[in-house]
Amino acid sequence: MRDIEVDPRLAKTKFFVSAPTLSQCPPECGPEIGFCGRSNAGKSSALNTLTGQKRLAKVSKTPGRTQLINFFEVPGTGGFLVDLPGYGFAKVPGAIKKEWQRHLDKFLTERRTLTGLVLLMDVRHPMTELDQQMLSFADHREMETLLLLTKSDKLSRNQAAKSRLSVKKQRPNSLILNFSSFDKTGIRAASAWITDHLSGHV
Repeated sequence: MRDIEVDPRLAKTKFFVSAPTLSQCPPECGPEIGFCGRSNAGKSSALNTLTGQKRLAKVSKTPGRTQLINFFEVPGTGGFLVDLPGYGFAKVPGAIKKEWQRHLDKFLTERRTLTGLVLLMDVRHPMTELDQQMLSFADHREMETLLLLTKSDKLSRNQAAKSRLSVKKQRPNSLILNFSSFDKTGIRAASAWITDHLSGHV
């Protein structure tokens, strides 16, 4: 495993508040970077890896457990990382799944302080229909996106590179990184993108 130092700003990240709906979210007071993706894409693991904290975001063996909009404050930047409910895989009743989706859609379209989106996709199964729908929201808001192709350690370097190239052809204007919480692939570039967007240096 590579010994890569966590960005000192992200290392100070701390839990702020959870909200079930947009109306119960905290006041819009600083830039926010949303983390989204299918429920089995490794979103919580990525948040923990980027901040160097094992338990900042709860990692569950059962995909789809994130049911709330979770805000994490990044001291010194005035901004927040926002862990959004996963989509497309949760083993819950259809009515509940639709309710999650409704709140997620509302947050993405109406949250004015949401300035960037980190979309996490399993490198072996990127750009599903739901992923493309999420990117459509970002495009509609003219929001910059970072695409993390997670679990890149599950593929050979050549296979992971081919997957990234395939996604790049579809999203030429987005930063696309192979990422692994296991061997820390992509952590430096991802951290730089996130801190730049939180501090407005873009």
